Amino acid sequence: MTQALSPRTIELVKATVPALEAHGMTIVHEMYARMFRDPAIRDLFNQSHHGASDAQPRALTGAILAYAGNIENLAALAPAVERIAQKHVGLQILPEHYPHVAEALLGAIKHVLGDAATDEILAAWGEAYWFLANILIAREKRLYGEQNAAPGGWNGWREFRIAEVVTESSVIKSFVLRPVDGGAVMAHLPGQYLTFWFDIPGHPPAKRNYTISSSPRLQRLSHQREA
Repeated sequence: MTQALSPRTIELVKATVPALEAHGMTIVHEMYARMFRDPAIRDLFNQSHHGASDAQPRALTGAILAYAGNIENLAALAPAVERIAQKHVGLQILPEHYPHVAEALLGAIKHVLGDAATDEILAAWGEAYWFLANILIAREKRLYGEQNAAPGGWNGWREFRIAEVVTESSVIKSFVLRPVDGGAVMAHLPGQYLTFWFDIPGHPPAKRNYTISSSPRLQRLSHQREA
C-alpha cells in the first residue's frame, strides 16, 4: 500500500502552484526534451501529440497543476488517474519507465525555476511524484493482468494484418484486421480504442490510436478519428 504523503510535502507542493501556473509549459517542454534524448523512451510516446498543437504537453501541464492543486484531496483526481493508467497500458508503459520520468521532471523543475527550486521543494515533488507513480503502477499491473487473462487477450505488441479495407464514405475508411498468429482476439467495450505501433523505414516508430468501430466479433477499425 502506498504510504500517505507527509503534511510538509502537501504544503510545499501546493506552494508551487503559482510557479507552475506561470512556468508549467516550459517545465513540461524541458522534461520531454530530457526524456527524448533516450530513443527507447522517446519511442514510447505518440509523437504526433508533440507537434505544433502541443496537445500532450498541454495535457500534462494541466494534469500536473490539477495534481498540485488537489494534492490533499486526490479522490477528486480518480477519473483522471484511471484515464492515464488506461493510456499507459495502451502504450505499454512499464514500472521500469517511471524513474526516467522522475529524473526528467525534477531536472526540468530545477532547470526552469532555478534557485526557487530548493532541495526541500525538489524532495517534496519527488515524494509526490512517486506517490502518484506507485498508484499508477499498481492500477496498470491489474489492467495488464486482466487483459492477459481475458479470452483472446495478450500483453505487449501483437502483429496484425489488414484483411480488408472498407470505404464507409468519402472521408472514412475502416480496416478489418486479423492477428498474424491466427489466435482469438479479446472482446472490447463500446468506446474503446487500440494503440498501434507502425514501423516506417527511415523514420522513428509511429504510434497512433484508432477507435474500434465494429461489434466485438468483427474488430473493424474506423479511420475517422484518433481516440
